[in-house]
This record gives sequence, structure tokens and C-alpha cells, in this order.
Amino acid sequence: MLSVAEFMTRDVIKINLDERLNKVKEIFDQYKFHHLLVVDNNNALCGVLSDRDLFRALSPNVGLASETARDAATLNKRVHQIAARNPICLPTSASLTDVVKQLHEHQVTCMPIVDENKRPVGIVTTKDIIRLLHDKIEPSNTNL
Repeated sequence: MLSVAEFMTRDVIKINLDERLNKVKEIFDQYKFHHLLVVDNNNALCGVLSDRDLFRALSPNVGLASETARDAATLNKRVHQIAARNPICLPTSASLTDVVKQLHEHQVTCMPIVDENKRPVGIVTTKDIIRLLHDKIEPSNTNL
């Protein structure tokens, strides 16, 4: 059985609970992914923040000519105010089946992977699963 350690994304960006949303926005604008792992002061996983969570928390006028001081103030909120807390996570010993089961049962699109101290070491998203399946179906596409 395929272990999650064989296909998880290891380069994860973590953010602290007290970070402001303007920093989160900068990260999402710079990198093209959809989830940040939220850690406490011990670097232990304590939440997940999606780009959708951010969009819901910010004023729709942020960055527009019609932006007011009140709109801009939404960027001063902190991660702990909007992040999903106590996320489901799995260890690196989990299998592909374990990940798929948890994603489906909890209707989430990402699964943080943690070490024995609950520190994030990777993440698996539904896009990772689709890419993995695609690669298994078409291991080498030489017709491109």
C-alpha cells in the first residue's frame, strides 16, 4: 500500500495563530496554493486556513479604488479569528486509503501530515490525489 510519505507535499508554509490577515493575503497572492497550516508557539498544528476562509473574512472592496479605512481594517484581523481549529490530521505512516477515507468522511480538501509531536511535515490535497491517480493511469505521456 502506498504510504502518504511517498506522495505528500513536503514544502508547506506554516503561519502562526497571531499573524495578521494582510500577511496571509500576501502569501496566497505569492504562492498558488489554497491552504496554510496554522501552528502554535511550539510549531504544533492547531488549525488550517484556506484561501476561501480568507476571502470570506476580507471586505470585498480591499484593493479596489472604493476601499475605505473600514475595508482595509479587515486585513488587521488575526489568523486565530478565522482559521479552522483542531483539524483532522494523519501521521506519515498513513496510507493513501487512510487519506482518501478521511478526506471523504470529513468533506475536507486537505489533510495535514504530522510527526509524533503533531508538527506539520507535509500536506495532501485533493489535487495531489488526482495527480497521483493521473500518473498511475498515464505513467508517461509521450504524445505531448
